[in-house]
Amino acid sequence: VCLEAGLNITGINAEVMIGQWEYQMFGRSCTRVADDLWLSRYLLSRITEKYGVKVELHPKPVKGDWNGSGMHCNFSSDLMRETGSEELMNAICEELKDKHSIHMKAYGSNNEQRLTGLHETQHIDEFSYGVSDRGASIRIPIATVENNWKGYLEDRRPASNADPYLITSQLFKAIVEAEKEFRTITV
Repeated sequence: VCLEAGLNITGINAEVMIGQWEYQMFGRSCTRVADDLWLSRYLLSRITEKYGVKVELHPKPVKGDWNGSGMHCNFSSDLMRETGSEELMNAICEELKDKHSIHMKAYGSNNEQRLTGLHETQHIDEFSYGVSDRGASIRIPIATVENNWKGYLEDRRPASNADPYLITSQLFKAIVEAEKEFRTITV
């Protein structure tokens, strides 16, 4: 349905908890991907009404010893994709670390129930980043490292019920600030 509506769904897969599914969306702009996500949620809601199924966007819909539901956000800029460098990626991660508490306020309600430090998450009150680290706040994909540190980063902190406009806004501000500092240092 999303593809027919022109939304850029790029994948779908089952998750850890029974009945838990995830889908991935791609967008070249913050507003486009946020628009598409809201539209996909609307379509999902209408489909579930038709078939008498319930969708739950709560970050920990069923309490227990398993993963919650996040809205991981892969992000990049032209500089990250075209120039890249370990120093640039670290500078962005450090900027995100400095803004962690601000981001947590914008990254969805009840997220503390999911970000416990267990089940492939970092604790909500802590921040970390690392290469291929699924338990970090920010995961640096191995493909980015193998491509001479050119590529994207994955923010694993947002909750499944978060507002994508708030997430992309916070990420955009952090990237702009980090890149400004990076350019000053490297010039």
